[in-house]
Amino acid sequence: MLTCITFICGSLMFSYWLGKWARCDLRRIGDGNPGAYNLWQAAGYRWGIAGVALDFLKGYVPVYFIVEWGLAEGGAIVPIAAAPIAGHAFSPFLKGKGGKAIAVTFGMWSALTRFEVSLAYAVVLAVLFVVFRLVQKGGSSSESDGFMTVLGLLLVGAYLAVTTHPAAYLWIWLINAAIVAFANRRELAAVLHRFLPGEVQEAPRNKDA
Repeated sequence: MLTCITFICGSLMFSYWLGKWARCDLRRIGDGNPGAYNLWQAAGYRWGIAGVALDFLKGYVPVYFIVEWGLAEGGAIVPIAAAPIAGHAFSPFLKGKGGKAIAVTFGMWSALTRFEVSLAYAVVLAVLFVVFRLVQKGGSSSESDGFMTVLGLLLVGAYLAVTTHPAAYLWIWLINAAIVAFANRRELAAVLHRFLPGEVQEAPRNKDA
């Protein structure tokens, strides 16, 4: 029951609906992501901030009250905490499609760890952003942003592994990382393609052979 509640909360596509209110169909703009970042790009920062806040809160509020009221403990918290992220990425309101689940990820971890893990994730992303800017020597792209998002979340897993958090949190992180990686699969493929070796050209044959 609690998992269903958090899933439904996560599946509420506030940014997409705000885009409709602003007369923007986010699925037809940019990379088609119906999330807060695309809303920001399409309708301006005011709409974008509203989308970020609402997407954050739909991950934060239900998990916060469930944790604070002691309604779930131990392994029972795993599906409850992961559900809002799954709801955002696979929203029934958009026929099983959804966004990249970044804001709702921050919201969920903020509620679960009283902002500790979400702050660690924010610091990791900030460092990665600086490193990528230095390496690329230019502005960021949707591909590099997606890659940093997934890489940063993987590093958060390392942080959880070396700190004194319940083992259940690692399972939540694993599901979270899998969903975010799936949501950013096109961006990951584009970045990894740059590092794949090109077609190996056939060596010229010796005419005297």
